[in-house]
Amino acid sequence: MKKGGGRTSRIRRRKLFGNSESRGVNESYKPEFIELRKWLKDRKFEDTNLIPAHFPGTGRGLMSKTSLQEGQMVIALPESCLLTTDTVLQSYLGPYIAKWQPPPSPLLALCTFLVSEKRAGDRSPWKPYLEVLPQTYTCPVCLEPEVVNLLPRPLKAKAREQRTRVREFFSSSRDFFSSLQPLFPEAVESIFSYSALLWAWCTVNTRAVYVKPRPRQCFSAEPDTCALAPYLDLLNHSPTVQVKAAFNEESRCYEIRTATSCRKYEEVFICYGPHDNHRLLLEYGFVSTHNPHACVYVSKDILVKYLPSTDEQMNKKISILKDHNFIENLTFGWDGPSWRLLTALKLLCLGPEDFTCWKKVLLGEIISDANEKTGLDMAQKICHYFIEETNAVLQKISHMKDEEAALINQLTLVEALWAEELKILQTSAETLAGLQTAFT
Repeated sequence: MKKGGGRTSRIRRRKLFGNSESRGVNESYKPEFIELRKWLKDRKFEDTNLIPAHFPGTGRGLMSKTSLQEGQMVIALPESCLLTTDTVLQSYLGPYIAKWQPPPSPLLALCTFLVSEKRAGDRSPWKPYLEVLPQTYTCPVCLEPEVVNLLPRPLKAKAREQRTRVREFFSSSRDFFSSLQPLFPEAVESIFSYSALLWAWCTVNTRAVYVKPRPRQCFSAEPDTCALAPYLDLLNHSPTVQVKAAFNEESRCYEIRTATSCRKYEEVFICYGPHDNHRLLLEYGFVSTHNPHACVYVSKDILVKYLPSTDEQMNKKISILKDHNFIENLTFGWDGPSWRLLTALKLLCLGPEDFTCWKKVLLGEIISDANEKTGLDMAQKICHYFIEETNAVLQKISHMKDEEAALINQLTLVEALWAEELKILQTSAETLAGLQTAFT
């Protein structure tokens, strides 16, 4: 979900594109999609542009039945098809939410509704939608601990934070779940288990679209900006696409217009934002190959590792980088080391005689050829260190795939992340070698 900073920043502001290396296999004949389309038709939605299909590389998605032109409406999903907190408040859960103190969050309301309706099975009016939702997810919070341990260090830390956050969400919600006991013949603990809430949390976190906030006194102050959009949420991600996507207050539909043409029978994509692969895996549970936003992060610990142990000004240099916001978001990308990384390294490489020039370094000025060369040399050492580490992890994953058959899907996902990072590092090493030739 995404918007701004917090949980809602992770809502998908989706964009759309049509381009695929190969055509998908039509899946509109499958019973679950037949039922879903009947359900949508009953709610005044009948799509003529898109059909469900299975594509190599992306899996289940939506295929264009016709050629789509720039600016064309691709999908307009009526408000009656959206699952929002309005849906929840108008249901049997509404009175329980209205009287609960302190007010529950909009996220808790949506998750509670999803779990309850899934438990209802055939009796749920949302069954056709629930039937096409994933039964499992691959966000780090769902991965086995031994697989999480294989993640790159920055992502591993965020994955553990995510797990803690979801655990706390579950613990803090148990009293509210207990208040719902009059609605169910069986114990609520058996319905609203951690695994059930985790599934609902992942459903909202990975699939919700952004809608305009609707502040209500019965909810906490957390922004109420999530909506689940059946059928529309079958659209897959591509990092290189553009669309206009928003809820239209006049038509009362969630609309997507393409900013790029799409040929007949090709997959139609959306974009969740200009995210790197760490963000995509953390929030959505997948890795995008050839992602132009992908990068490899360099931590402070790695910077310090390659500083001379005799540098008496090391602590002062690190302090300057922190004070001027140059200690984070230091990366290698497809174009090589980022300007921020090279700038940080050049400051760290300043000798005692040049240290007073640190402000000029942060402004991008060249202090000396010697400083430029030393900074590039350090970048190359760090890059080669990462290449060795990445190859070692890929080898470990390969061995685990042979021994841990039950984890093969999770391991393959993490393997794809490291494989993309290896390509970036190899490209960066070549770029650095070219830059270094200017000083030889």
